[in-house]
Amino acid sequence: MSSAPMELQQKAQRFKQRMVKKVIMPLMSPLYLDLQPDYRSSIFLAGTERSGTTWISDIINYKGEYRYLFEPFWPHKVELCSQFRPQQYLRPEDENPYFLQTAEQILSGKIRNPWVDKYHRTFIARQRLIKDVRANLFLKWLHTHFLQMPIVLIMRHPCAVVRSQLREAWQPNLKRDFLAQSDLMADFLQPVAEEIENVTTKFDAHLFRWCVQNYVPLRQFQKGEIHLAFYENFCIDPEAEISRLFGYLDKPYSPEALSGLSTPSPVTQPGSPIMTGGDLVDSWRKHISPEQVKRAVEIMRLFGLDQIYGEESLPNPQGADEFWRSHPAQ
Repeated sequence: MSSAPMELQQKAQRFKQRMVKKVIMPLMSPLYLDLQPDYRSSIFLAGTERSGTTWISDIINYKGEYRYLFEPFWPHKVELCSQFRPQQYLRPEDENPYFLQTAEQILSGKIRNPWVDKYHRTFIARQRLIKDVRANLFLKWLHTHFLQMPIVLIMRHPCAVVRSQLREAWQPNLKRDFLAQSDLMADFLQPVAEEIENVTTKFDAHLFRWCVQNYVPLRQFQKGEIHLAFYENFCIDPEAEISRLFGYLDKPYSPEALSGLSTPSPVTQPGSPIMTGGDLVDSWRKHISPEQVKRAVEIMRLFGLDQIYGEESLPNPQGADEFWRSHPAQ
């Protein structure tokens, strides 16, 4: 069989999988039983927008054994979280009853919401997988108050993330999300406040946003308190990266988990590499100039994150270890 018909079959299969997730799954979303109302039965997966968190959620949940909660802390979609900011920062010791009670309801599965449940896969669940891209700034707070819940943080090269966000025409609001939060500024961002205030381009705004979203949790945690995983490693050495992740989650590894690597997530963009068969790691370089890459490194250097990502496409895991050594948990 020639390669052309095979490629057409693969595209048709990916299209079918996407339609099942977009059309059939929403009809099933109200139909489930969550039988274990205890936060210790939850896994929390965090990252920035467009960092691959939904894709990696599908890998974790390849057998459909978890109730999947999709971005439950978004106040624009979830009334329960109406008092949360879109990028809420909470100090670890914060005892505000509203935040504690809201988080307990979500982490224990005591929430039903069309947005949150839109991608669930099973009728009966005794475990939950909670994925959120707006929780990075209160991950340490979650860890403090819900100590026995495993937390996974996904990182992806900022240029890849920004490329995808620019394509979506998202408008970052650094003043609302960061500068207006006095505790966040006092605890972490005062040294870079002037640089954030003087941002003039969308590219820089998205880069600063990525840096803040990753810098804060990396500064708050010590190595080993959470599991840090890199999107690119799932692409180039999936078996090792999935095995490492599953080991942290005390979940048996099976080669079946690799099947999710070729399946587009429900939020995959139509022209993304996983849909077209392109390069999952380097495709952003077609749209981000070398000058922009250098600018990205300059911005990351303000936060020390250039130890982890630089002009190369792949992360430097040893740089993450060095970041933790040189930046004691705060």
